[in-house]
Amino acid sequence: METALHICNATPADAGIISRIVDRSIRVGCALDHRNDAKIVAAWTHNKTAEHIHTWLTDQRFYLSIALLQDKPIGVAMAAISGRIAFCYVQPEWFRRGAGQALIHDLEAWLLNQGVHQVHLNSTRTSEAFYRHLGYRASAETFSVAGLHAIPMHKALTPPS
Repeated sequence: METALHICNATPADAGIISRIVDRSIRVGCALDHRNDAKIVAAWTHNKTAEHIHTWLTDQRFYLSIALLQDKPIGVAMAAISGRIAFCYVQPEWFRRGAGQALIHDLEAWLLNQGVHQVHLNSTRTSEAFYRHLGYRASAETFSVAGLHAIPMHKALTPPS
């Protein structure tokens, strides 16, 4: 990343921009997964509205972070106190430039701070290599949900020395 990337806690005021980043990342960046099938996209995005995201932002069981580049939001990620990473989405033009990795590291640090030492998530085919690069491993058989292939993955977290 050529300029300083800043990761910060998302606030309820960020719900609209988060929703737009997630929607665009799914529609443009995850075409391999949904194959431009409108029904699959609708099923995937139905609970990613600003209203849903606002609810998550006010729930203490969830942590959402936002990646800013020169104060411009370029990515978002969310984890639950249960140890589940719910999502990590980056604007497609910022793929493979460090924002997703920084967001996941931020979530992992928050989870460690909550006492979580085992993280789990369901990856898409689009993001499987990304998560493998960050140390996640498949933990169960791939399954289908709403027309998408989900790859259960996990990673043990260890506190920094």
